[in-house]
Amino acid sequence: MKYFTKHLIVRYIISGGTSATVNLTVISLLYYVFHVYYILAGIAAFIVAFFVSLFLHKFWTFKDSSMDNVHKQAGKYLANSIFGLAVNTTVLYICVSGLHIYVFVSQIIAGILTACCTFFISRDYIFNQKTIPNELV
Repeated sequence: MKYFTKHLIVRYIISGGTSATVNLTVISLLYYVFHVYYILAGIAAFIVAFFVSLFLHKFWTFKDSSMDNVHKQAGKYLANSIFGLAVNTTVLYICVSGLHIYVFVSQIIAGILTACCTFFISRDYIFNQKTIPNELV
């Protein structure tokens, strides 16, 4: 396992997958178990998953242990997350409404494209990891 997680891309995918799982778990618990209005459940799930994602990416994916600018990074990461949501929604809409691709397949396409966009922003701008030799392979 340690062999695979030494690669930045693998850590990025695992962190993102963990965050997505947390999001789905929180919204499901709030909505189905506690009968919280789905919009409020979605907002709460986004907030919890955002912090899980932020800390996993900061400390594990990009191995940035500095606490000096964590508040600035959190703000930038929130902007990146909102940008990712916009990209995901746009691609999903184009795939479903324009190209008539099934929703599930469209979401996979949108998720991959969104992850590609947000990865480079996170790596190069938020966590300042512009030069990581041999970690992408």
